[in-house]
Amino acid sequence: MSARDETPHTVLKTLGKKKCNGSWDEATENLTIDQVKSVAETKKDKLTGKTLYARCREVIGTCVSMRVKIEGMEPKVALKAMSEGEFQEHFS
Repeated sequence: MSARDETPHTVLKTLGKKKCNGSWDEATENLTIDQVKSVAETKKDKLTGKTLYARCREVIGTCVSMRVKIEGMEPKVALKAMSEGEFQEHFS
């Protein structure tokens, strides 16, 4: 399987970058929820989540190791916000 077929490559392509910064202090990359949804739809056949919501959570989980923020939040904070219903209007 090619690395270009994996979720991190799709995230980088969405960001228009070749690689991400190595630390949270220097991290400038940021995805919107709509961009996360787009990546999740693109990778639909590769992700294990049954719903768009679950697949988006998987993409956000990938962003943790890539040091990519979601809506200006660190990914773990964004996942917690999703659990609390913050982005619910995007999944209705």
